[in-house]
Amino acid sequence: MAYKVKYDPEADVLTVVVAEKGKLAYAEEVGDIIVHFDENGKPLFMEILKASKIIPLMVQGLAKKEVTIA
Repeated sequence: MAYKVKYDPEADVLTVVVAEKGKLAYAEEVGDIIVHFDENGKPLFMEILKASKIIPLMVQGLAKKEVTIA
């Protein structure tokens, strides 16, 4: 499966598109991550806020096979 990834440097938001089709129905926010879902509960895309801070921490954690981001 291929994902489309976009970064907006002005907003410092990384968007990961996981489904090209579907109608946006709702979103759930957990900290600095917002996941947008279709009417069937399938994720459409994810936004990572403060991406320039969070992504490097995720990469470091993945290298250790453990991720905890505060």
